Amino acid sequence: MLVTHRAGSLPSGADRPGPPYRVVILDFDGTLADTFPWFSRVLPGVADRYGFRRPAAHEVETLRALEARAVLRHLHVPAWKLPLIARHMRRLVARDAGDLSLFPGIPGLLARLRSGGLDLALVSSNREDVVRRVLGPECTGLIGRYACGAALFGKARRFRAVVRDIGVSPATVLCLGDELRDHHAATQAGLAFGAVTWGYTRAQALAAAGPAHLFATPEAVAAVLLPGTG
Repeated sequence: MLVTHRAGSLPSGADRPGPPYRVVILDFDGTLADTFPWFSRVLPGVADRYGFRRPAAHEVETLRALEARAVLRHLHVPAWKLPLIARHMRRLVARDAGDLSLFPGIPGLLARLRSGGLDLALVSSNREDVVRRVLGPECTGLIGRYACGAALFGKARRFRAVVRDIGVSPATVLCLGDELRDHHAATQAGLAFGAVTWGYTRAQALAAAGPAHLFATPEAVAAVLLPGTG
């Protein structure tokens, strides 16, 4: 899939030399770190523990095209159990953090964006200690702000807080993520969204949601956010 951005999707002033955005807010799971295989491995046990449906193997690709609330309905997950499940999942990922790794090209992308003058922040439902461990010290140091432990549907509030703390116009901020809920959260916060197709949600579903940008590779992200840098 080719990188796309819609006409008029760049913030005001994007025709000036330099990057079209000043700040990139990064998602972690499925965007920087390849955590979907781990998630698929532990999900059956979590389903048995909390009494919701295990997804059948033939359902997985269908679920990857759905928004998170639709997935929860499909698996019959009661809303009141979400905090319990989230807390348990955070314990599991902390236990298994040593088995997780970044997607190829992510360390280079972070270094290019930072050296190109962009401020980087990270908003995640994951624990900050886990995020830092998987990123490693070099990548961790490239990211200026961390807002971790967000509720499953609580990212919009974290996005607004990051923008407020940095003190920039929302028009100069891009959120980068791999899920439809990331897109919805960015929209609620009044921010542009760049969808990456190498994570959880299928590319066709992300494209149908109409993000400002659709990226197939980390190199494509750098090409759009740092125009003219080669």
